[in-house]
Amino acid sequence: MPKGRNFLYLIFGIFGGVVLTLIAVSALNKPAKPVAVEKIEITQVLEEPSVVEAKKKVEAVAPAETKAVISTVTTEVKAEIPQKAFKPEFQKGMTYIAWTQDGYSNPSAVKAIEQLSALGVNWVAVIPTWYQEKTDSTQISKIMDKTPSDESLITAIRQLHEKGFKLMLKPHLDLTKSEGKWRADIGFLEETDWQVWFNNYTGFILHYAEIAAAENIELFCIGTELSTATVEKPELWRGLIKQVKEIYKGELTYAANWYNEYDKIEFWNELDYAGVDPYFPLVCSIKPSVEDLKGPWNDWMKNIEAWQKRINKPVIFSEIGYKSAVGSTDEPWQHTSVGDLDLELQSNCYQAILENFWDKPWFYGAYWWYWGVHPKMGGVSDKGFTPQNKPAQEIIKEWYNKPVSAKTY
Repeated sequence: MPKGRNFLYLIFGIFGGVVLTLIAVSALNKPAKPVAVEKIEITQVLEEPSVVEAKKKVEAVAPAETKAVISTVTTEVKAEIPQKAFKPEFQKGMTYIAWTQDGYSNPSAVKAIEQLSALGVNWVAVIPTWYQEKTDSTQISKIMDKTPSDESLITAIRQLHEKGFKLMLKPHLDLTKSEGKWRADIGFLEETDWQVWFNNYTGFILHYAEIAAAENIELFCIGTELSTATVEKPELWRGLIKQVKEIYKGELTYAANWYNEYDKIEFWNELDYAGVDPYFPLVCSIKPSVEDLKGPWNDWMKNIEAWQKRINKPVIFSEIGYKSAVGSTDEPWQHTSVGDLDLELQSNCYQAILENFWDKPWFYGAYWWYWGVHPKMGGVSDKGFTPQNKPAQEIIKEWYNKPVSAKTY
């Protein structure tokens, strides 16, 4: 081959190599086409077809506004919202309750709130109640003449905040046809029914979580004494807690029943306070003294302390009370008073609890059941639970004006 042609080929070869190199570099610097990432429903991984069908049925049956959000896995990483450091407070509490649509907004309710101030109460549990028919009913709803309206509830919340109280918003669920059962017995044989009920329960709780967020409620309770549901379906409760936290940034608790629940719950680590309603039976004499009552409490306290040590949470008595009637310590959870009037017994029960628990380093207060919205409720002829206008309120006043010893948390 002539030398001149070899030289031309060499020049063309070098030029072509440069062009190809530039094209390759340009291709490498070009942004890659986004790759679609399929969202995978966690709850459908390795599920049986029957469960998937059950979920389809849930979506068809449950009201749209109460459907629970299904968690998904995505590549998106959201910045964490900084949370205020949790510092528990001792709660000198009282339950403040109305069972009518406008009960909380009744003008007389202001005087009942002033009574609470005089006792030294600094935390108040406010309760709206929804209902389902029986323990195996899946639908949950308001009852017009029994559920406080949102407007009435918010009126009470604002009045209490204006008076300087901190609040726990504590939604309750009750039955309209008990048939000898109560909320702890709510449960289902079919997984489909569990899903429908829990979706409806989630809607109920999230409704009040939104109010709690809007009104700057200090503590929100996600449920009360739903023993079967909490013990059998802990994963559903964890999902509920996650959804509540997306709406409400305050502190959380759950009010567990004393029997077969509080020490069996698996999601205490997701909450701030461990709440227990300690209606433990205190079987003793017909006319027990404070010392007589403290004895049985010492035995129950061993169980509570062992549980508290295991979960390592500050404990509140989210509801506790006694009727002012003979025999109310045998089955203190019973609402019907069958014995004779006994105002001293109620006072002694209050005194025994406060003496036993006040200085425990893990104990962060109690909410007495209950204070009515009318200032003249209760009284010295009443055999029911309220301490209102009875000697027991003086026990509360005495203790709630005492200093609180150092606590663990």
